[in-house]
Amino acid sequence: MKEAELARFEIDGAELAVRLAGDRRAPALLLIHGFPSASTSFRNVIGPLARDCFVIAPDLPGFGASEPVEPASFARFADVIEALLARLGVASFHLYLHDYGAAVGLHLATRAPQRIRGLIVQNANAHESGMGPQWAATRAYWDDPTPERQAEATAHLTFEGTRDQYVGGVPPDVAARVEPRLWEEDWRIMSRPGRLEMHRRLVLDYRSHCARFGEIAEYLRRWQPPALLLWGRHDIFFDLAETLSWMQALPRMEAHILDGPHFLLETHPAECAALMREFLRRVEGPGDDRAVALQRARPPGEGSG
Repeated sequence: MKEAELARFEIDGAELAVRLAGDRRAPALLLIHGFPSASTSFRNVIGPLARDCFVIAPDLPGFGASEPVEPASFARFADVIEALLARLGVASFHLYLHDYGAAVGLHLATRAPQRIRGLIVQNANAHESGMGPQWAATRAYWDDPTPERQAEATAHLTFEGTRDQYVGGVPPDVAARVEPRLWEEDWRIMSRPGRLEMHRRLVLDYRSHCARFGEIAEYLRRWQPPALLLWGRHDIFFDLAETLSWMQALPRMEAHILDGPHFLLETHPAECAALMREFLRRVEGPGDDRAVALQRARPPGEGSG
């Protein structure tokens, strides 16, 4: 099992904490976590994945051990991750999308589609089908961002709401497999000065991610990246119908619906790691190199010019 190195980079004046593992000459795999966690979400899968890939798992700005940046937005976070990849000399990479990580990672994918070697989608929303009735208060806030509507849309920014990100609506036997220290640590970090205000801004900025669904759909239609979907069926945030939308957008996508929560890697790390390794090996192929992968990533019919 390969141990991850916790590295720190100063990017745009803020310190970014990043877990790195594996051979830097291997295909890169960028793991982007969701709310309210950090790169610790990947602690149980980094070792297996690092046998085949150069694994890069950053704490997004203001999450985990990374300092906040201004302004706090998903586009700004993508700028920071883009700068990190440049610092690491990564030209192309597989991209893991989860929750808020999708709002960040899909900026990277649409900005430079040729860099994406493959997508791993884990409880990540990119279609209207994932936005069920539970989003009503948030949508109302987006339409009319008054203080009253902000309070309703951000009511989850509490200790109890943080816990519910992990075990809300999850069957007791599945929830028992999630360690309470995870949401306790998340809440400790969220409670630092200025962090809750950052999270309120991100709730509002998520509307910009939803506004990009058309652009994202066009990216998926045109480029058809190799893709793997891993989904915890007890997700109370994104409707299960979202899985069908992903499969319709990417007809060759491999999809697995597991008896797990929104934070699927907390309950099914071994299964997910095995499925990811199999997918990555299949995409890369024996003896495949970065140049071949980049050629394969071009849209059908598009030449090298």
